[in-house]
Amino acid sequence: MKKILAIILSAVMLCSTAALFAGCGSKDAGEVNVYSWGDYFAEGQDGLMNVFDEFEKETGIKVNCTTYETNEDLYNMLKNSNVSYDVVIPSEYMVTKLIKEGMLEELNYDNIPNYQLINDRFKHLDCDPDGKYTVIYQWGVTALVYNKTKVKNEPKNWDALWDESLKGDILMFNNSRDAMAIAMQTIGINPSNCTKEDIDKACVKLREQKPLLKKYVMDQVFTEMETSQSAIAPYYAGDIAMMMEENEDLDYCLPDYGSNLFYDAMCVPTCSKNKENAEKFINFMQKPEIAAENCKYLRYGCANDEAVKLLDKDIQESELTFPSDEYLDKCYVFGNLDPEVYEYMQEQFVKIQAE
Repeated sequence: MKKILAIILSAVMLCSTAALFAGCGSKDAGEVNVYSWGDYFAEGQDGLMNVFDEFEKETGIKVNCTTYETNEDLYNMLKNSNVSYDVVIPSEYMVTKLIKEGMLEELNYDNIPNYQLINDRFKHLDCDPDGKYTVIYQWGVTALVYNKTKVKNEPKNWDALWDESLKGDILMFNNSRDAMAIAMQTIGINPSNCTKEDIDKACVKLREQKPLLKKYVMDQVFTEMETSQSAIAPYYAGDIAMMMEENEDLDYCLPDYGSNLFYDAMCVPTCSKNKENAEKFINFMQKPEIAAENCKYLRYGCANDEAVKLLDKDIQESELTFPSDEYLDKCYVFGNLDPEVYEYMQEQFVKIQAE
């Protein structure tokens, strides 16, 4: 769900587009068509393993990978086109929607023995309580990144994004769900399954914030924070860890009352023609050495307990990659909003930006 969008285009070029021309997937047992967030696997970057190449070497199965930018893009592709895939990696609320609409296959976990290595917290997810459709891939939380030379008072929570002393130096999420959730938390509303009334209250807070903002951002946050152009921003904790590696003046804050716990899960859509290969791919991505490589690259949380043991100590001990269980217990997970409520949220956020 929460990806580095700036390099999606290059990731698209790196991934094969063969699946786009494969209709509902080839009957050839020698391939698996993966539909993923951009730049979401270790493919030889930064001296790391190319996990697709390793999968192909071990199984003889060719990986065809194409990418999407949002959960809604994924949904629309599966719902409204003849293009199909064997493995998709939706976020928690989209998993709920896909299950509800009968768009996911039940998994044969006998073909996914590495599932037993996953921490119990990340089995039987809120979006899949019976544990029939999902194997978690990555997880994380939202947090604050700030420049210690610009922010005088150490932040405690999202209230810092309304600090008038930082006027003109504050960045904010440029997506409605995250921005509204942050505003809701500041006024004591649980953002998990919000109502139109909750959205209206959040809009009041966001309108109060807007005069203080430098801009709304997504991937631009990397340049803004890594080059000390802005003072403070909310973003995804794993990405903040990478920003901090580029600028020693940066620090972070996990909001003291908790934040959004997000996760993406590997699933098999109902139009898959290579389900057995899909389950082999899912199982392979949970091999400890493979899961560890992907975690090193992404710096999002790894749910595979054996893989965590293979990580460098600085990653194992990073609060940004692995917040404590006590902290996670304070976090909320996004639910699947009714379409009418989600559309209302989108409309109101656009209005605020346009004012």
